[in-house]
Amino acid sequence: MSIYEYQPLLIFLVIVAAMFGAAMGSFLNCAAYRVVHGESFLKGRSKCPSCGHLLGALELIPILSWLIQRGRCKACGQKISVRYLLTELAFACITVLCLLRFDLTVLCLRNYVFLCCLFLLTLTDLEGMLIPDGCHIIAVIAWVVTLPFLFTGWGDVGLRILAALLFGGGLLVISLVMDHLLGRDSLGGGDIKLFAVVGLYLGILGTLFTLMLSCILGLLFHLLSRAGEEEEKAFPFGPAIAVAAGAMLLFGEPLLNWYRGLLL
Repeated sequence: MSIYEYQPLLIFLVIVAAMFGAAMGSFLNCAAYRVVHGESFLKGRSKCPSCGHLLGALELIPILSWLIQRGRCKACGQKISVRYLLTELAFACITVLCLLRFDLTVLCLRNYVFLCCLFLLTLTDLEGMLIPDGCHIIAVIAWVVTLPFLFTGWGDVGLRILAALLFGGGLLVISLVMDHLLGRDSLGGGDIKLFAVVGLYLGILGTLFTLMLSCILGLLFHLLSRAGEEEEKAFPFGPAIAVAAGAMLLFGEPLLNWYRGLLL
């Protein structure tokens, strides 16, 4: 049954997806903060980063809590970063888009796990220049576990594995050569592993477009990060890869179909 067959069901599921996505965005934001600071995100209650105040249930309502408290801690009055609000809103939108794009299917579940991993590593890379290996591992496990339900032939599986090896291995070789020529790191290991995972999900052509789009976004993000700054600062490449991969996953099919048409 498709969600598009019955409009009231579609509206209901979109509302549920938005609420669930906001809650997941809150969780991913908390997880990213704890990973960067060497804490476990699987145990321990949420607390104010300024005064350590343990947050109650009414302070943990996604989006609404931040708005009601006007972006301040109820205990100490310190400002709560607008990042919390923005991440919850952003992932609510991502969750709805994933549902609308892939319907209530196993493919939707698999791709949603991948989007969660992309979102988490974006936050950790922005805050701590870190891409956790756990994000790659979870995304690969989701791809493998759902493979029997989404099997389209060994040829397709082989091409996706080839894409992972081609882009992961190819970028590793290019990175090693550039490191030697420049005398410094040119591309992080987490970025290279991320492209390998993207290969599993998007195949050769999708990953190629992701690579090109991520380079454009990376340059744009770097220029924006330098705006108004006298001293040049390093900007992580992971967020650009994640945004490009997420965009290709959700919206790239028409582009890929158009490009395939040019080759036929």
